[in-house]
Amino acid sequence: MSNKSRGLLLAGVGGQGVILAGMIVADALVRAGHDVKQSEVHGMAQRGGSVFSHIRWGSSVDSPLVPLGSADVLAAFEWAEALRWVEYVREGGAVVADLRRIVPPGACTDRRSWSTLYPGIDTDLLSSRTLKSRLVDASSTAAELGNIRAANSVILGSVAAFMDIEHNHWEAAIEHLVPRGTEEVNLAAFRAGCDVAEASVQRRPPDPVGFPGPHQIDIRHDWCKGCDICSRVCPEYCLEVDIDGALAIVDAESCTGCRLCEMLCPDFAIAISPPRDTASLKEPVSLTGEQL
Repeated sequence: MSNKSRGLLLAGVGGQGVILAGMIVADALVRAGHDVKQSEVHGMAQRGGSVFSHIRWGSSVDSPLVPLGSADVLAAFEWAEALRWVEYVREGGAVVADLRRIVPPGACTDRRSWSTLYPGIDTDLLSSRTLKSRLVDASSTAAELGNIRAANSVILGSVAAFMDIEHNHWEAAIEHLVPRGTEEVNLAAFRAGCDVAEASVQRRPPDPVGFPGPHQIDIRHDWCKGCDICSRVCPEYCLEVDIDGALAIVDAESCTGCRLCEMLCPDFAIAISPPRDTASLKEPVSLTGEQL
C-alpha cells in the first residue's frame, strides 16, 4: 500500500444521495484496509442546493479535505457540478460525470433564460485538460433497472474503474448502507455502472415559434409524496395537488414541455416527453465515454 494519500470528491445537488454515496465509498475503502478521512456538507439537503463530500485515503491520513488540484477522482452527480468542481482534479486524474441537469429553483424564475444560460452538455468543457473522463447517463441506466433513484450506484460503478478497490468491498458496502429492500437494484446499478463506457444523449430541437403542442406528462404516483413543488413552479398551471395530497394533471393540453416540474421534483416522480408527432425530431448525439 502506498504511503501517499489520495483524494476523491463527490458533488451533486440535494436529493441525489451524495452523502450516502460518500458513506459507501468510505466504507469500501475501510474494508480494503485504508485509513480514511471524510468531510461533507450537510446544510443543503433540499432540492437545488450544492452538496459535496471530500474523501482522502491511504496508509495514514491527517485531514479529510482534498486540496485544489489534487483529487484523483471527481464523481459529479449533475452536469453543472462537474464544471464547478473540475478544477479540484489533478492533471491525469479522472472525472465521472452524470449527464443529468438539475436546474436550481433560483435559476428558474425566467424559464427562457435558464434554458440558454444553464450549461449544456459539452464534452469540450472537460477536455481542455489532461483528464480521463467518463460521461454517464446514470438516470436512464437506473430507470431501465426499475428504480431511477439507484442512479448514484451507477455513478459509483463508474468511479470504481478509477480506484484500486476490489469489487467485493464495494458490494459489501452497498449492501450494508443502502435502504433495506433496495440492495438488489443498487447492486445491479453498480454493476451496470462498471460496464458503462459510452453515453448517448438526445439533443432536443428548439421549440417552433408559437405553441409547440401538448407534451406528455407521466407521473409515478407511487414515488410522489405530494410536496407541491411541481404545481407551484409550473408556469402553465398544468398540475395540482388535491385535498388528499395526490398529484393530478388538471390541464395537459397547456404543457409546453419546459420540464421545470421534472427537473425540480425531489423524488424523480415526473417525466415530460415531447408530443408524439415531434419525437422523431430528436437528434442523437454520441459522447465518447473516456477521453484521454
